[in-house]
Amino acid sequence: MCNDYEQHIAWAEYCRMMESLTLQISSHQNELDLPQADDIRVNDPAPIMRVAGDAVELASMTFGFPPAGPRGGPVFNFRSEGRQFGNSKRCLVPASAFFEFTGTKYPKAKHRFTLNGAPFLAIAGLWREATGNKPPSFTMLTTEPGPDVAPYHNRQSWSLSRRTGPPGST
Repeated sequence: MCNDYEQHIAWAEYCRMMESLTLQISSHQNELDLPQADDIRVNDPAPIMRVAGDAVELASMTFGFPPAGPRGGPVFNFRSEGRQFGNSKRCLVPASAFFEFTGTKYPKAKHRFTLNGAPFLAIAGLWREATGNKPPSFTMLTTEPGPDVAPYHNRQSWSLSRRTGPPGST
C-alpha cells in the first residue's frame, strides 16, 4: 500500500486551488510550508492540510503513527471501512502522485498514480499531536482499490487517481 508518494505542488497552484474552493490559507503560510520531494516515505517529515480556525494550514508532521508496542512498526495506512471518524483529527495529505510496487524481488516495479487532469491530489488522513518523545504524525486512510489501482494492489489511498506511464515505470 501507499508507503511512498511525491509532492511537487507549486505554491501558486496550491493557492489557486484553495481560492477556487473558497478555502482560506493561514496568513503565516508560504511556499516554505509546502516543500517539494520526489519520494516521501514512512518516517519522513511532510506537510499535511488541517483546519486551523476558519482557515486551512499546512503543518509538517512525521509520516506514520509511532508503533503501539516495542515490536510494532509505524502505522502509515489506516483501514477506513467500518470505522467512524467523527472524533478523529482529520487531515488531507497533499501529493502530486503516490506509488505502488509490484514484484517479489528487489528492485520491485514502481507504478505512479496521479489525479486525472489535475496538478495534484489530496489523500484523506488522520493526525496525532506530539506525545512524550513522539513527534506529531499522520497516517493515510485506505479503502478497497478502484479499477485503476486493483491490478497493482489490494488497497488504495482515499483519493481519486489514475496510473500514469507504462507498467513498471515511474
